[in-house]
Amino acid sequence: MKITFLGTGTSQGVPVIACPCPVCHSADSRDHRLRASVLVCTDEGLNILIDAGPDFRQQMLRHDVDRIDAILVTHAHRDHVAGIDDIRPFNYLQHAPLPLYANRAATTSLISDYGYIFAPHPYAGLPEVRLHEVDGPFSIGGQPVVPIAGLHKDMPVLGYRLGPLVYLTDCNHIASDEVDKMRGCRLLVLGCLRREPHFSHLSLPEALALIADVRPRRALLTHISHEMGFHSEVILPEGVSLAYDGLEVKIES
Repeated sequence: MKITFLGTGTSQGVPVIACPCPVCHSADSRDHRLRASVLVCTDEGLNILIDAGPDFRQQMLRHDVDRIDAILVTHAHRDHVAGIDDIRPFNYLQHAPLPLYANRAATTSLISDYGYIFAPHPYAGLPEVRLHEVDGPFSIGGQPVVPIAGLHKDMPVLGYRLGPLVYLTDCNHIASDEVDKMRGCRLLVLGCLRREPHFSHLSLPEALALIADVRPRRALLTHISHEMGFHSEVILPEGVSLAYDGLEVKIES
């Protein structure tokens, strides 16, 4: 299994528009962060995308992605779903709607926000999506997927476990039984906004505490804001590091 980090930034990305801070003017490419998304290539050769934010088109072109087999949505905030309209080339190439998996809150929001896609008689040439409401474990082309429920302040969000990989972002509370679903993973990818506490995201101390509880072989932090500081200057425990755009990691099954 391989995971490619298409974006590792927050809703505003890094650099933030008009921000004068040193991080937003860094010459280090690792400090340039598109909105958070990853592409998972499974052992069976499936391309599974987690989230399709406003930088989706740029990310697909940057990484020369020529096929998507399914989209997993963590939640329906715009920085995670605003790229849905740009799936159309994959519909044309694959001659099929794209399966999209999300919880009830997200599917309800998507149907409302993208009514032109889900109308009974859609306009020709629009994106084609086949919605699947997630209410328990499921499988995509033989790849088992275990949803992991969390809260993004009051919003129910989903993380996903695909075999040895757990991906969880935009979350500041997770129940102990959901944490149990993460145990034994080889790679934990965890959202971590900044060092200081936040009302709807894990802070760095909170993320590190969760990692210490789960004890994955390796952990990578994503959904990182400019407030975290320079990539090169963030000191983390052994086995934990900041992800960055373009990072590729192979995971043994």
